[in-house]
Amino acid sequence: MALIMKYIDSIHHYMDKYSDPRTRDWPLMSSPLPTLALCLGYVYLVKVVGPRLMENRKPFQLKNTLIVYNFVQVVFSAWLFYECLMGGWWGTYSFRCQPVDHGTTGQAMRMVHACWWYYFSKFTEFFDTFFFVMRKKTSQVSTLHVIHHGCMPMSVWFGVKFTPGGHSTFFGLLNTFVHIVMYTYYLFSALGPQFQKYLWWKKYLTSLQMVQFVAIMVHAFQLLFIDCNYPKAFVWWIGMHAVMFFFLFNEFYQNTYKANKARAQAARDRREAAAAAAALALANGNGTTSNGSVTSNGTANGTANGHHGKNGAAVHSNGTTNGSLLNGGSSNKAADYYVRGDLPAEIEITQRRTQNQ
Repeated sequence: MALIMKYIDSIHHYMDKYSDPRTRDWPLMSSPLPTLALCLGYVYLVKVVGPRLMENRKPFQLKNTLIVYNFVQVVFSAWLFYECLMGGWWGTYSFRCQPVDHGTTGQAMRMVHACWWYYFSKFTEFFDTFFFVMRKKTSQVSTLHVIHHGCMPMSVWFGVKFTPGGHSTFFGLLNTFVHIVMYTYYLFSALGPQFQKYLWWKKYLTSLQMVQFVAIMVHAFQLLFIDCNYPKAFVWWIGMHAVMFFFLFNEFYQNTYKANKARAQAARDRREAAAAAAALALANGNGTTSNGSVTSNGTANGTANGHHGKNGAAVHSNGTTNGSLLNGGSSNKAADYYVRGDLPAEIEITQRRTQNQ
């Protein structure tokens, strides 16, 4: 136990020594444990507690709640994007190498505040999953979704603690822009079916997220090849997060859109095969009916021959029987009409002729 406490003390000493003093006393910044506890609690709630509570309950609709929530997230993300721009990325920061500005006034502190609020926004995004659970949208609570939301607060905490500003804030700049687009999509989706026609670009949203991670990878890893006064540890931290999320989102894209495309093509093939089979059956049915009509020919021939003797009558009898019953020309039609309680005219005529013979 003493060894564990010594280890914890050494971590705190390291954090006090190397952390940014501007955020040291800010909410949730003194230790990573509260953030870690919130992230683990989130995973437990959405994967264990929530599904159990909803197991025997009807899903909540939450339409108005979702509209308000997504609208607030659009506004919040837009504000964060603006603050990241005004904090340095609009004309001041360098995309090649941007050290942390440790100033305590003006633009430097504006970026520090933007970093903390970006960190806070990762907790508000937990409600995405809470609403999925309450609506019993189990398929939406995927491994990708839970990992993405569960890791982000912890990941961003280290940035706010040690490097609130500088090169790594490019991640937040891109991510807030993507979230503007993403929550706009969710907002229109929550407004109802009448807006579905405007949501054709859903799959491009996932593509946009993957482009985001590629841009973050390139932007971060370039510092491994140039001299820049920015901690290499955070270059790897940000870059590897982008790599991980890129492959997770790519797997989701492949499983969702490529698989859906293959399933849609298979469904079209099945429909075309069914239509071809139906057309063939209809053609055969018409042929059979013609053969059934040959019953008339059989009847006519039989009748004509019957005028000349018994063999003709026999032919007539066989022709009628084979044409009407065995070949199924009229009997199938009769079977269809028996359900409705009437008979087609040609069947009645055939029956009368049979009776008259």
